[in-house]
Amino acid sequence: MRHALAAAALTAAAASIPGAAAGRGVAISASPLRLTLRGASAAAITVRNPGRRPLLVDVSRAGFARSLRGRPQVRAARGAARWLRFRPRRIRIAPHRKATIHVAAKPPRGAEPGDHPALVLLTTRPLHVHRVRLRLRVGVIVVLRVRGRIVRRLDARRLTVRRVGSRRLLELLLVNRGNVTEHLGGARLRLVLLRRGRTLATLRPRRRELLPRSAGLAEFAYHGQVRGNVVARVELRPAARRRPRTFRVRL
Repeated sequence: MRHALAAAALTAAAASIPGAAAGRGVAISASPLRLTLRGASAAAITVRNPGRRPLLVDVSRAGFARSLRGRPQVRAARGAARWLRFRPRRIRIAPHRKATIHVAAKPPRGAEPGDHPALVLLTTRPLHVHRVRLRLRVGVIVVLRVRGRIVRRLDARRLTVRRVGSRRLLELLLVNRGNVTEHLGGARLRLVLLRRGRTLATLRPRRRELLPRSAGLAEFAYHGQVRGNVVARVELRPAARRRPRTFRVRL
């Protein structure tokens, strides 16, 4: 149970929920939950204890990734995570009080330009609550941005259709071959459904981010009544020099 609670708390925090709680007056929160450090720079994280029990919190670092569907994943502390320095490494927070952690980044010479994601992990020492040992963990996403030539390139690889009730969910597999984080949604990406050259619908994806040098699914919900074979055209803004990718699918 202890490990399940710790994993749940970390997932919640990395997904931009303000903190973790296990009930019985035990909770921890951090602000901000996302930092961008440009080159050799520094920032501060405020950690709060809104619960009724004192907390002893260990501070550590880890790698960060997302699954195909965007779920946060904790990785070994390699690459950009090793560029992070922070103090203090352990803090004690009384109930309803707060503490500050100072975070600094120092990318090495020759570091590749672009975004490099990492995590600062805040993990409570075990707490005994009704004979159960609990740990709470919050992850603060840190994006280390190295100056240099920025490359933005999204490649569409595959489009599939899933039926969810009366809806059709179109899942587009994308590969981010660029060196910066891509934010899907808004005007950046859309999917145009066509039949015999006539536009049937223009869909926009559920908002999510796609980290550099990673793959992920962009999800488009279609609520229309059209069924059968259609052509789906992938449109990116700003427009790529090559022709838009198209797929033939059945709704």
